[in-house]
This record gives sequence, structure tokens and C-alpha cells, in this order.
Amino acid sequence: MTHIDSILDRLTALHPKRIDLSLERIETLLAALGHPERNLPPVIHVAGTNGKGSTVTFLRSILEAAGLSVHTYTSPHLVRFNERFRIGGKGEGKFVSDQELAAAMEDCERANASRPITVFEITTAAGMLLFSRNPADVLVLEVGLGGRLDATNVIEQPLASVITRISIDHTDFLGTSLAQIAAEKAGIMKRNVPAIVAAQHRDALQVIERQAARLSAPLRIAGEDFTATEERGRLVYQDDNGLLDLPPPRLYGRHQYENAGLAIATLRAIERFRIPHAAYETGIARADWPARMNRLTQGALVDLAPAGSEVWLDGGHNPDGGRAVAAAFADLEERVSRPLVMIVGMLASKDCEGFLRNFTGLARRMIAVPVPGSEKSVPAEALADTARGIGLSATSRDTIAEAFEAVRKLDLDPPPRVLITGSLYLAGEVLKQNGTLPQ
Repeated sequence: MTHIDSILDRLTALHPKRIDLSLERIETLLAALGHPERNLPPVIHVAGTNGKGSTVTFLRSILEAAGLSVHTYTSPHLVRFNERFRIGGKGEGKFVSDQELAAAMEDCERANASRPITVFEITTAAGMLLFSRNPADVLVLEVGLGGRLDATNVIEQPLASVITRISIDHTDFLGTSLAQIAAEKAGIMKRNVPAIVAAQHRDALQVIERQAARLSAPLRIAGEDFTATEERGRLVYQDDNGLLDLPPPRLYGRHQYENAGLAIATLRAIERFRIPHAAYETGIARADWPARMNRLTQGALVDLAPAGSEVWLDGGHNPDGGRAVAAAFADLEERVSRPLVMIVGMLASKDCEGFLRNFTGLARRMIAVPVPGSEKSVPAEALADTARGIGLSATSRDTIAEAFEAVRKLDLDPPPRVLITGSLYLAGEVLKQNGTLPQ
């Protein structure tokens, strides 16, 4: 167990018996720390259901290509807790060191004085300490859950509020309708601060538009105020200020054109930035975000796959995320036909049937596995039962390695595309076992 793990264990013991989303606990802690949230670099605040991490990555990559230093705060991590905190530097930032992270978390632990607090709240406070102690030009801050009462929403005057595509998720905290969930996400919007919004279902968009009007927040909506489309293998972005003809995103899938467009629209809405065309080109082409349509080409698990096969990893875990991944694999199938075999592990809190339904008629076979180390994992055979119930041919195995062995025994010709998906926690375990850690 690392020093950081032992600190996290102590902090977990402070977790309230019931999580009530609230800003009170983090505001008390930040006051005890001397208000680091008031000494941050200018903030771009990002909420939404799907695409937050990719949008943050495009923002960071473009800003860095323009010569700016960028802090980022994202969650969850895949392998190491440090991945949540990228400390900006000229050219490119890097994950916070163990020593610096442990020091910030211990400072928060002392200031909290054993009061009840969630791990995410104290983690967010530690991030704000770290980001206030290290100079940078920008902080890109990703919401953890919801928005209105999320611990990151102590920022009073960001440069911009960004809302990615909203769908049904975390219903136990955010509500059961799109309108309710959108109201929580729109809670990050601030008076007179530009809000840049991905294409949304009408129910979600109406809520966002009403909130923007109440706050006099200039609103830019994908499909109305800007577009980002794939044309002849290029990303073509257009708004009232003109057209950008850019290389395709390095991140694979049609949905990444949408996420890249959202990042571009955000930077064009922030008056203090004058991003040169070359930085958009370099940033879009260079942005990399592990476990999002991530092709694994080497490593211990890849070596277990059938010779000549492709191995892909995606942390998608809700119906909308599954729809985007399925569309990406349908595009791959159209280009070069191969049988698709899925290795899937999911948490019990997710809509497993809604996620898997996207792959009926697309996947040749599914192998269910437990999410390693998670008490909340759906048992593998129960997940396989769910898959069979909607027409997927499915079996179960106890480990990821055994699942690969089952793929080999299928003896498919041509060799398959193997997609490992269903959970970011499963994706992190895959990267760990494969020996390909996020950089």
C-alpha cells in the first residue's frame, strides 16, 4: 500500500453515512485552508454526462499547443490516483508527484479536523491547494457529479462554463428525467459568463436556455451557433467568426468530432485567448485520452489475444456512451470487416441492459467478467444473462485473462476486433494488467 493509499483509507472513514450533495462541507474546509480556490489560475469549468474527459483533453491539448501552461482536474483515475491532477508546464504538463500530492492531502486532512466529508470533496480541496501553489495560465476543471452541488462549483467567476452531452446517469443523486439532470448540470453556469453547450435533447436544452437567460450568460449551442463535422476525413469547424479546416482528432469515433468542436467553440468564446490556427491543428491531432476508443497495440493482455486481432478499450458505461462506441465500431466494420467480440464488466448501479442493447446485431459474442476489486460489480454470469435476454450470444469468465483465452478458442476468421468495455474501473484494471499506464 502506498502512502497515498493509506491517506485515502483514513479519509474514507470520514465519509458521511449518506451522501447528500452539498457545498457546505467543502466550503468549510477551503476556509480552513485559507481559501485556495480564490488563488487559482483562470478556470474553464466542464460539466455533462458523456464526453467531459475528452473535451478537457482537447482544451488542454490546444492551449498547450498555443504555448500556455494548463492545469487539469479530472475523475475518476484509471490506474493511479495522481492522474486526477495534471500540473501545467510550458509545452506539456505532468501528473502531480506522489510527494506533492501526499503533502496536499495531509494538509487537507489536518484542516478538516475529522469532520464528516466525502473523499471527492477532500480530493477537490487538495486539487485546489495544488493548483494554487503551482502557477499556470489556465485550469480546466471537470465536474465530478452533477454540477450545482458538485464540490468543484465553488468557483465564482470562471472564464467559461461548458456542458457536454447530457443523458440519464446517476439517477439516485441527480433525478430521473433529462430535465432534472440538466438542471443540476446547468448549475455551474454563472452570471455574464459564456456557456458553451453540446447538442442536447430538447428537454435538456430548454432547461439550459432558461438558466442562461436568468443569468444573462451568453449561450453558444452546437448545431445552432457552431458546427463541427467530419468532411472527407477532416474536421471542419464553423461559427460566425469563420471556418477552420483541421486534421481529424487522434481520438477515434464520430463523437470525438463533437467533443473537439465543443473545445474549439469554448476557446473562441473566451476573449482573452487568441489561439492561432496552427495550435488548433496541432492540439486536435495530438490530444490523447486513455480508455476512450483506445487501440491497444502491445502489452501483456494484447499478447493473449488471437494473432492478427485488434484490441480496443473504452470505459463507456451508460446507454449514450454505448451508443457512441457502437457507432464507432459500425464505422470500423464498414471500412474493414472483422467479427466483434466484447469483454464486458459493469457496476450494478449502471443500466446494463440499456448499455448492451447498442451492440445487438453488431457483436458476434460477448464474454462477461467481474470488475476486479469492486464490491459493486455485477456478477459475471448475471451480466451474461442480461446480454442473452436481449439477444446477444454471451458467456462468462472469472478474469480478463480467462476471457481472452475464451476469445482465442472461438477461432474466428478473420481475426476479431476485441472490445473491452462497460466500466472505467475495468478499463483501469486492463491498463494495469497490460502494463500500459496513462502518461
